[in-house]
Amino acid sequence: MKVLIIGKSGQLANELTSNKPTGIEHLCLGRSDIDVSDVTSLEKAINTYKPKVIINASAYTAVDKAETDSNAAYLLNQQAVENLAIISKKSNTRLIHVSTDFVFDGKKNKAYNVDDKTNPCSVYGASKLAGEQAITTHCPENSAIVRTSWLYSSHGNNFVKTMLKLMQEKKELGVVCDQIGCPTHAEGLAKFLWKLTEKETINPIYHWSDYGVASWYDFAVAIQEIAFNNKLLAKKIPIKPIPASSYPTPATRPSFSLLNANDAYLIEPSKHWTSHLTECIKKLKL
Repeated sequence: MKVLIIGKSGQLANELTSNKPTGIEHLCLGRSDIDVSDVTSLEKAINTYKPKVIINASAYTAVDKAETDSNAAYLLNQQAVENLAIISKKSNTRLIHVSTDFVFDGKKNKAYNVDDKTNPCSVYGASKLAGEQAITTHCPENSAIVRTSWLYSSHGNNFVKTMLKLMQEKKELGVVCDQIGCPTHAEGLAKFLWKLTEKETINPIYHWSDYGVASWYDFAVAIQEIAFNNKLLAKKIPIKPIPASSYPTPATRPSFSLLNANDAYLIEPSKHWTSHLTECIKKLKL
């Protein structure tokens, strides 16, 4: 089976390549290979490669920058996705699209279900929701939207790598403690996405994260503890829990964005986020 992955250098595209099942032929296309905002460029690539499935692992993810760069955010997160949806429908190709917990406003106090009302509180979240709506409009029959949260891996830039760098440079850190969700190792997400390429029928929307719940503060504390135990850090520093109000950002984040991924776990079992974090940090040590 041929699978076309939109995205090449990001952490998810790397994990998709590393975890590709046998029997699948895949091609990753990045910005230097294809212009996802241009229908002609996309259509040419798809008609040439003739994939059975497209996985869209590309997005504008600079959450704060999107507040003043909304045109660029919507170009990648809505227009490019709409183009993919139209071409996927036309070519009878399955489309699997990765979205985000930021489509929710965070006002709920228990895990969000796939059919819960969306209400993004940032330009980034609104642009990602617009991409979801484009798929629902143009390619509803053979597509899946996969919302995820707090993605990290041993590749690319992410919270884990940022924290490890700061822990080596700073004498102490303050990390937000009143935004709740769940870290997600990109490797687990990649394995789940591969399962969706092989299923006979798929649901319109899935939620995927690692198992468990955490604040950013919990995440940072675990990063330091695991890294220190694995000798990736020579010493520990104090980490203080701070409210989000003490760390203002251009974009508003949902204060609670835990995703109910139980349906997805029936397809691909997950692990607790601390287990995946341990695996990732051990990879970084190598």
